[in-house]
Amino acid sequence: MLTIQEKNLTPQQIVAELDKYIVGQKSAKRSVSIALRNRWRRLNSDEEIRDEIVPNNILLIGPTGVGKTEIARRLAKLAHAPFMKVEASKFTEVGYVGRDVESMIRDLTDVAISMVKQEMQDRVKEKAEHKAEERILDILIPPVKKSGVGFNSSSSSEDFDPQNASDSELNERTRDRFREKLRDGELEDREIEIEVNSSKNPMMKVFGPQGMEEMGINLQDMLGNLGKGNKKTKRKLPIKEAREILTEEEAEKLIDHESAVQEALERVQKQGIVFIDEIDKIAESSTGSGGKGGPDVSRQGVQRDLLPIVEGSAVNTKHGIVKTDHILFIGSGAFHVSKPSDLIPELQGRFPIRVELNSLTENDFIDILSKPKNALTKQYIAMLDTEGVEIEFKDEAIREIARIAAEVNASVENIGARRLHTIMSSLFDELLFAVPDDINSGKITIDRGYVDKQLAGIVKDKDLSHYIL
Repeated sequence: MLTIQEKNLTPQQIVAELDKYIVGQKSAKRSVSIALRNRWRRLNSDEEIRDEIVPNNILLIGPTGVGKTEIARRLAKLAHAPFMKVEASKFTEVGYVGRDVESMIRDLTDVAISMVKQEMQDRVKEKAEHKAEERILDILIPPVKKSGVGFNSSSSSEDFDPQNASDSELNERTRDRFREKLRDGELEDREIEIEVNSSKNPMMKVFGPQGMEEMGINLQDMLGNLGKGNKKTKRKLPIKEAREILTEEEAEKLIDHESAVQEALERVQKQGIVFIDEIDKIAESSTGSGGKGGPDVSRQGVQRDLLPIVEGSAVNTKHGIVKTDHILFIGSGAFHVSKPSDLIPELQGRFPIRVELNSLTENDFIDILSKPKNALTKQYIAMLDTEGVEIEFKDEAIREIARIAAEVNASVENIGARRLHTIMSSLFDELLFAVPDDINSGKITIDRGYVDKQLAGIVKDKDLSHYIL
């Protein structure tokens, strides 16, 4: 298991990694890097006090599109930790129709189990590939029962006499030749019929007491496995696709599912990260209508249901009990209408670290378009490169795109970096439609003139929202 103990990243190294994908927001990066490093410190501390060290949950406050979710997601990926993003507005107080707050922990557990099983499958991939290769050979050249006389497949071809060879010897020689062809990729397009486990299991959703709304019950299990094991289905596929399916099936057989579940439960409890978005939506606005009636009816109830999960409790899942004491919770919200102080005091106390994220400026947009590994400009270059069209962005074009994005955010509604997606979509709309029918090769330079031409309507029109989000 690749844990934070093995990665051993320092706070400054964590910030440096986050800088590769997220522009600005230094204070937020510092807070999450310290929180992640504190996990390593807790796991390496004295056993007598280890259980007493609880994580300092973080509340990220800032407008939409400034990087709150991305910071949490990249942090989880960096730590190889189970991560779950939930929206607080989806939950309702127990007694109302809707999801209960414990479902976030059950979803996190499912994510962890998938993660651990995938890691285990990767470790046995080589062995699984060998077994899959043998299954393909069995279909191409069915084996024959070997005679009492042993056959040494390593003997040289000069000593081999086809006239006096047994069926098993001939069969093994043929299998060896086909094995070489398989490994050389000569048979990739040849179709074979394989038998695989059917993935269609009858499921029944149960809506009942808390926690049951997502407990899928397998009807096959309910009926006592009357089907006698997994149902097999036959599929005709090219060897290239069949190999992938058979390798995955063989890897599934090789891993220990029970130990995978136990490892996943431990990883959830020690490394799990839950990102609760739109937490401001369940806060009672102090300027509202007293919190009476309408959608406000269960807001405080959701907060009170959320409280024991955040402060530490045992949640019953279909895989076992999960303790939430050391799960890191990161709350997030714009808090335009309400304020953090509008949350109930007990819940406020469970998010001791509060970080305010800054709105993005024109200079930030320039950095976002050019610096991150996954910058939008790099994405469009990569997409059009698949069509044989080379795209080059001039610095003046990037500055103009950033200026327009900042202007639209100021004039209409500030949606942060998401504005760049809509601006870039409008900028490339004509080009993406023309490739490859009208333009199938060559180099296109995106300069300021091109930007002005494509986005002229957006800049000139007073009602900018008519053209762009």
